[in-house]
Amino acid sequence: MLAIEEIKLLIEKLERVKEKDLQKLIDENLKILKDLAMAVDANNNEIIDRMSKTPQWFERDLVQKRKNPVVDPWLFEMVKLKISQFTKAYMYHCLEIGPGTGMFSKEFRPWRKNYFLDILPDVENKIRRRFKPAEQRNLLFYLTRETNCQNIPQGSCNFIFSWDTFVYFTQSHIQQYLHDIKRVLIPGGYCFIQYADCHYDIDLREAKRGYWSYNTRTAMEKIIIDEGYEIVEMNQFRPGANYAIFRKPGKQNPAVYKVSEIKID
Repeated sequence: MLAIEEIKLLIEKLERVKEKDLQKLIDENLKILKDLAMAVDANNNEIIDRMSKTPQWFERDLVQKRKNPVVDPWLFEMVKLKISQFTKAYMYHCLEIGPGTGMFSKEFRPWRKNYFLDILPDVENKIRRRFKPAEQRNLLFYLTRETNCQNIPQGSCNFIFSWDTFVYFTQSHIQQYLHDIKRVLIPGGYCFIQYADCHYDIDLREAKRGYWSYNTRTAMEKIIIDEGYEIVEMNQFRPGANYAIFRKPGKQNPAVYKVSEIKID
C-alpha cells in the first residue's frame, strides 16, 4: 500500500511532466491521486494533530543524539565551512533555531551576539558550557513553543541558521516560521536551513516512519518564494543533508554569500 508521502511525491512528479502526448494520462491520474491524497489527509488530520511532537519527545530525541550524534565529523566540517562564509558582520547578531546539543553553536562567535531559540529550557546550560566565561554575555536564550520569536529584536540579525530541526516541521509550520523570522532579519539577511527532501529515499524513509515530516525541494522552494525571500542556493552535502540558503531582499548586509560548490544532482 502506498504511504501518503509516496502519493504526494507521485503527484509532484506527475505535475512536473507536461509532455503533450502524455497530458491526458497525466491529468486523469493527477485527479485520482489528488482526490486520494486529500481524502487520506482529511481522515488523518486529527491523528496527525495528536501525534505532533511534544517537548518531551524532543528531549528524549536529544538524549539519544548525545549518545549517537547524527552529524559525523565530515558533515560537521562541511556545515561549518558553509557557516564561515557568512561571518563578515561583526556589528550584527545571529540566530540559531533549535540548537539541540549545540554542535554548531560555537561557530557563531564571530557575531556580536548569539541568539538561540528552542523549546527546551535545559538546552541553555548545556550550550553555555561550550563557551568561555568572557563569551557568556554574548549568549541570549529564548524559549518558543511553535514559531514565536517576538523576544528577538526586530532587524537585529544578518544570519539565521538551523540544522536538524526543520526536518521535523510540517510545511505549514515551516511557512509560519519563515514568516515570523523575517521580522528579525535585516534587509539582505541570510537563512541557512536544513530541510527534508523526500525526492530522496533516505528522507522519504524517515517521513514514512513518522520521524521527519514530509517535505520536498519543490515544496520548500514555493514556501520560500511565497514568503518573499530570494533563493540563493538549494543543494545537499549528501542525501538526508539537504539545505536551503535564501535571503531577505535588501542591501544592508555587509556579508555577501557566493555559491561556489559544484551542484549535486
